[in-house]
Amino acid sequence: MCFGGFTLGFGVFVAGRPFSYRGQGFSLRGEKGRFVLPPAFRKVVRDSSHDTKVLCVAKHDRWDCLTGFGLSRMDELEEQLDREEERSIRLGTDFDRDTRSAQLYGFMEVPFDDSGRFIMPEYLVELGGLEEQVFFQGGGAFFTIWNPAKLMEMGDDWAAAKAACKAMMAEGVKPKRGAK
Repeated sequence: MCFGGFTLGFGVFVAGRPFSYRGQGFSLRGEKGRFVLPPAFRKVVRDSSHDTKVLCVAKHDRWDCLTGFGLSRMDELEEQLDREEERSIRLGTDFDRDTRSAQLYGFMEVPFDDSGRFIMPEYLVELGGLEEQVFFQGGGAFFTIWNPAKLMEMGDDWAAAKAACKAMMAEGVKPKRGAK
């Protein structure tokens, strides 16, 4: 089984600016149920996790996918809670800070090796509806991890991501050399 991945994008860190995940990547589920974090995302995760190989993964709060990021994002979560609470007060809507805090801090820390291989906890595989193929989409402060079929159900505003996913799927599922 193949467990390789590739990427068409990259993430960067510029002094004084947050880490940024850009572009796309693709991975097939390989031996021992491992996925591969695309090289460019891998570098940003490692850089944003204080030079450790730790990927933070959680269920996205609105989309039918998972989200990934490095440990440095924890520094921003209290500020995000404050902004969301302030917005809620301004709009006169309900906001449960405890529930939202549990959602934001409920991520799983997943180690990966030098090749980017990682084992996704089974409950996250189920929550994300992941199967044998996963697509990674950069989103700035985070990236999303999709079952390609779930991504294809998204609206027209996801057309570019869908096109990239289709191209990467076609490339990623080609038979190995010598295989019939």
